[in-house]
Amino acid sequence: MTLLNIRPATVADAGLILRFIRELANYEKAEQSVQTDEIGIAESLFGADATARALVCEADGEAIGYAVYFYNYSTWLGRKGIYLEDLYVSPEKRGSGAGKALLKYIARQAVAEGCGRFEWSVLDWNTPAIEFYTAAGARPQDEWTVYRLEGEALKAFAG
Repeated sequence: MTLLNIRPATVADAGLILRFIRELANYEKAEQSVQTDEIGIAESLFGADATARALVCEADGEAIGYAVYFYNYSTWLGRKGIYLEDLYVSPEKRGSGAGKALLKYIARQAVAEGCGRFEWSVLDWNTPAIEFYTAAGARPQDEWTVYRLEGEALKAFAG
């Protein structure tokens, strides 16, 4: 039986997290979208003004996955929530319970902190992830469409 351990990530995990981010981007067919480096991860997740948090999942002492999340806010609920930015488990370790353990870890934190919601986005073609989240009891929010300003469009609009 595999012993899973989930722990808060530390700055020493920045390279590991970057490796997992690149693996996830590759899986999502978006390798070219990763624009950060180890220093960027260290500063953004572990710097003095960091607003996101990261977890590492280990199986028998080996890092096999990670999650990154941050707090958001619902005006309708009048409470904070948690937004899951990334949940990733190495392909050869999927099915070990690591993904579910990471999700449950954050869900327990959300409940303990009185969060009104725990939410995330899933690519519409990612059937394994959709089935995994549906089995956990999550439901799609089909009436919402995500909009994004980034890069030059963000600069132009802000200008």
